[in-house]
Amino acid sequence: MSQTIKTYLDLMDTQREAVFSLLDEITDAQLWQRPAPGEWSIGEILDHNYLLMASSYPIVKFMWNGLGWYGRWQRSRPYKAEIEDLYRSPKFPQWVGFMWTPRFNPRKPVSLEKLKSEVRNLHADIRRFYEGKDEDVLGNLYLFDPLFGWCNLIVTLRIGIYHDQLHFDDVVKQAAAFK
Repeated sequence: MSQTIKTYLDLMDTQREAVFSLLDEITDAQLWQRPAPGEWSIGEILDHNYLLMASSYPIVKFMWNGLGWYGRWQRSRPYKAEIEDLYRSPKFPQWVGFMWTPRFNPRKPVSLEKLKSEVRNLHADIRRFYEGKDEDVLGNLYLFDPLFGWCNLIVTLRIGIYHDQLHFDDVVKQAAAFK
């Protein structure tokens, strides 16, 4: 496994577990308490993060399984393995989250353990997928995203991790208000 991919996967796990450890002291009521009308609770944010990664992961797998031959054919071509965090740009349209509306909410809550388990299992699947894959092939298989443009499968992983961190920052702020 390349150092870049290992770094990204380790970051995915580290930032997730850091946030999960902060949530050990909150109650189920706090998990689903919205900070203001029209804003998501911690539970909704965690579910939203899960849904975004869960919706892109099958596409990544399809690209590898269905079009991996193209990546192998193009493996000698240069590619980017990094991208700036466009989620932090003031020009980024933050309103697109509605496309991954949480399945769970204050009227339909689940336990924090269920949310953690789903995210951990998904991240474990993503880790297993990327481990052992040839970076030169991953770097030459591209998906199109209307906001990010053409992204190879390495950059796609990084974008998902940036997205998680964006919302994990929100979770940290909300959890701090309960202490």
